[in-house]
Amino acid sequence: MLDRRRFVTGLGAIVMSPSVALAKSKEFKLDPKYEPQKVLFDDGDYAPGTIVVDPENRFLYLTEGNGIATRYGVGVGQAGLELKGTAYVARKAKWPFWRPTREMIRRSPGKYARYAKGMRGGPNNPLGARALYLYRGNRDTYYRIHGTNQPQSIGHALSNGCVRMLNAHVEQLYDRVPVGTFVVIL
Repeated sequence: MLDRRRFVTGLGAIVMSPSVALAKSKEFKLDPKYEPQKVLFDDGDYAPGTIVVDPENRFLYLTEGNGIATRYGVGVGQAGLELKGTAYVARKAKWPFWRPTREMIRRSPGKYARYAKGMRGGPNNPLGARALYLYRGNRDTYYRIHGTNQPQSIGHALSNGCVRMLNAHVEQLYDRVPVGTFVVIL
């Protein structure tokens, strides 16, 4: 039987949860320049549908042709950990499984060794809601374009090399690009 104390405590949790969630959502505010937006983009030699990552300015562009691209704000790899050059999207995953690389564990065992067997997809997973797996030839680069559970990292060089996007933004990109999409990291 439910006593009055448990009922009031449960009711308080239900009533307070939305305000707690609202307070947490107000803690992070994305700089408007990192919101997805159509921009003029010098297509150069990039075919429509190419992903171009500009790590220095913390932007990812999805080219659309005719000098237009959709620009997204991103978080990028720390100096020395970033990928440069070209790759392609070899596979895509929703709520992907994550395992730190051996190199990540070697660099920061206190942070990553406990995840050596990996982590199922979900809101606490560092890869976020979606991941695009970057390959060169038939070889996995171990670099990803993925969501993040650390939205405050957008606009910064903090990752272990991957390109991070807000979950809502990577979900949009995921839906717009097929496997085989060409990727250029400047």
